[in-house]
Amino acid sequence: MGNAVRVGLLAGLLLSGADIVASPQRVEDGQRVYASACAKCHDTGAGGAPITEQPDDWPGRSALWEAVLFEHVKQGYLSMPAKGGEPGLSDYDVEAAAEYMLNLSHPSLPRDSAD
Repeated sequence: MGNAVRVGLLAGLLLSGADIVASPQRVEDGQRVYASACAKCHDTGAGGAPITEQPDDWPGRSALWEAVLFEHVKQGYLSMPAKGGEPGLSDYDVEAAAEYMLNLSHPSLPRDSAD
């Protein structure tokens, strides 16, 4: 799926009232960071990375999957280096990219809440 289609799809989900908390700007930021730092592994499965948009590649996730994923992205996990190997990325950048990936891979699952 092309990047413009992905951004359009996520923007459409935002406008449709789907259970997505990201603003259109955060979706765009997430797509940008995903393309530059994450896609090289998560589009191909390199190094055992779960493939984006392939829900079956993401088994056994925690009930607090967003929070856990955010920590994994920031700290590194298994073969994945911290911040996708881009140490200059901000926490906002990597969290936006993680949200982008989750929304593509599991659009109907609820997000973590602060409750």
